[in-house]
Amino acid sequence: MINKRNKYFKEFFMITLGSAIYAFGINYFYVPNELAEGGVTGVSLILHYLFKFPISITYIIINIPLVIVGWKMLGREFIVKTIYGIAVVAFFIKLTSGMGSHMEDILLGSLFGGLLSGLGLGTVFLAGGSTGGVDIIARIMTKYRGISVGKALLIIDLVVLCMAGFLFGKIMFMYTVVAVYVASQIIDFVEEGKHVAKGVMVISEKNDDIKEFIINEMERSATFLNATGAYTGENKPVLYCVMSKYEIFKFKREIRELDPRAFVIVSDVVEVLGEGFRNIKED
Repeated sequence: MINKRNKYFKEFFMITLGSAIYAFGINYFYVPNELAEGGVTGVSLILHYLFKFPISITYIIINIPLVIVGWKMLGREFIVKTIYGIAVVAFFIKLTSGMGSHMEDILLGSLFGGLLSGLGLGTVFLAGGSTGGVDIIARIMTKYRGISVGKALLIIDLVVLCMAGFLFGKIMFMYTVVAVYVASQIIDFVEEGKHVAKGVMVISEKNDDIKEFIINEMERSATFLNATGAYTGENKPVLYCVMSKYEIFKFKREIRELDPRAFVIVSDVVEVLGEGFRNIKED
């Protein structure tokens, strides 16, 4: 019971922190430089620029029907976190209003705005929450179409950006596209980068020594795969191991010592579930 309570506390803390970062990025970089955004925030910004509507109030009103749709398709727990995220974002948008100032180099504003926006949203998504809006639609696309959250948001956001470009011109559109693209990359990095690992395949005459190093020094496990050399026709075991991206440097250094003639293939592994990595029950 205590562990479950701590889990919820951590998740809602992350949603609060991510929402605050996101709202600060919007008010500090987007609004003073008259940049647009994707999704509901983008629509709220457009209405603010055109009619001076309060961003926070517009943001809440537009989100109401989307929350109703999400409740039916994504489940109660996600939507509870989403409602909380919407409320917190609206609060921090109101709290940080007027903080920023116009920048001479708008490109820098779009880059840093995208960075903070992506960092904030990525933190919220990592906690299993949402800031509402098209985040809900993006989650639906991710769940039923297998598209990453960052890419799903990018697709949806481009629709809103085209509307902004039509209303405010191509310069605003181009700077905003830069910000949204940066944000989508940061979102994916925050969500998936934590779990990125390296898959290593080794063909060596000293596989036993390498195996001992992996098990005893790195405290990892490994698997031997049966393989046949195409040129020689000889059977050669291939050692396969998955390790964190930080362990790969130590591993390569040791390989150079054990067998400088070893043939090593290192590849990116986007996600690993199981012992020594992320618990499969958390997915």
